[in-house]
Amino acid sequence: MHLKRRKFIETTASGVALLAAAGCDQLPRALQSLLPPQAGIGGPFRPPAADQIDPLVHVLNHATFGARPGDYERISKLAKEPRAAAMAFLEQQLAPATLEDRVAEYAARRFETMGEPLGELFEYQPKLLHEELMRATLMRAVLSERQLFEVMVQFWSDHFNIDPSKGECKWLKVADDRDVIRPHALGKFPEMLRASLLSPAMLWYLDGRVNRRRNSSEKPNENYARELLELHTVGVHGGYTQEDVMEVARCLTGWTVRSKENKPYFGIGKVEFKPDLHDFGAKRLLGYVLPAAPEGLNRELRENFATAQLTRVLEIVTTHPATATHIATKLCRHFMADAPPEGAVKAVAETFRHTAGDITPTLRTLFTTDEFWAARGNKFKRPFTFVASALRAVFAETDAGMPLVRYLERMGHAPFTYPTPDGFPDVAAPWLGTLLWRWNFAVAISENELKGTKVNLKTLRERVGGDEALACHLLGRRPTGEEMQAYHESGLGVALLLASPAFQMC
Repeated sequence: MHLKRRKFIETTASGVALLAAAGCDQLPRALQSLLPPQAGIGGPFRPPAADQIDPLVHVLNHATFGARPGDYERISKLAKEPRAAAMAFLEQQLAPATLEDRVAEYAARRFETMGEPLGELFEYQPKLLHEELMRATLMRAVLSERQLFEVMVQFWSDHFNIDPSKGECKWLKVADDRDVIRPHALGKFPEMLRASLLSPAMLWYLDGRVNRRRNSSEKPNENYARELLELHTVGVHGGYTQEDVMEVARCLTGWTVRSKENKPYFGIGKVEFKPDLHDFGAKRLLGYVLPAAPEGLNRELRENFATAQLTRVLEIVTTHPATATHIATKLCRHFMADAPPEGAVKAVAETFRHTAGDITPTLRTLFTTDEFWAARGNKFKRPFTFVASALRAVFAETDAGMPLVRYLERMGHAPFTYPTPDGFPDVAAPWLGTLLWRWNFAVAISENELKGTKVNLKTLRERVGGDEALACHLLGRRPTGEEMQAYHESGLGVALLLASPAFQMC
């Protein structure tokens, strides 16, 4: 007997719905990916009850994209004392591979282009690729159990920023996010830097693919070399000179990317080295001498020589003391304050140097500084964090659709849209003009006005135990009398709390 296609779909959908009603954990893994991601609202939970932000709330504010209902209570059970419980949670987050993350991974798989091989990305419209990359990023931020990992993915995406609107970055940025940033987000910085340097997307974005010196009269393209020193490693005040920029550019000549516009029209996006475009002469970089290549090398040995020189360049810049300070400063700015405390920067930089750029122990040092624990409620959320934390706070069910992305665009913080190599700013001042759109967004989600996103505030209020307890959950502390009065009088209490300074500061 042959079932008609429509009947098959109806029958399959009914079966999946029936299984879903029985509980997500009973679904076969293959079927779970067919379901829309479910935030789900379970039983009662205990919100924070202190008058001030305590260590658990502080860690949820700074090391995640915000607390979900029940997170505070769950983490508090990891140890007897709040700070010890917070540290236990951070240790879990520093080992993301040990955390089950099926829901987020299944949700991200809905965006099929994210897993396509490099060459096949060119078969898609750039608009679709960009939309799915933005949506997958937002979905992971909202749903992932590996919250610190996702925070660091965003951090490094800014550090190694690539604007997908330039040239073939339209297709290549998807692979860069998947193959460069995500595998190394909590790994070793030198390995991530090398992967970024040889990323097809980065070679396109900062013109490394056209960096060549066929003879002594040809000037190499210094665009990537300058950003390598200024943004990615030693920093603008790291002590490098214009001569160092030019010497790095010479060292990195000859690497290019196969383009869909040029012959041989296959292997599109593949990175390859062309010896005839490389400068094999002697160089001097940051006080180190790099010798010239011996005469008479064959093609294979010439490529080996150039690759070894590239490796040496990376060794020089990643072990430079200024690089440790530059990275530590950015990390402390992100996790502590716009003006990062000097003592914390020094401690974090020391671990970065001692571990040869191992990101996990570097973060562990950051999280054990007194300055980190003192930096409570003083960091203004960037728009992406605000949106993700609001969705998490109200346990929204969402498809991370374009209506959400449109709000991020209006606030100036849609992922992968920053046009310059320095990435989205990580201080408050540039984002203060987004307050009206934040209020509009808070109203929209609390009133269920966003297509593809659903919030059940009635059930959430019942689960937490009433209005004041809900305010405790959203603010991370007991609300003041004035806050509760405004909550009741406004008629839009939840929206008011989401748009309040207390929620927008972390």
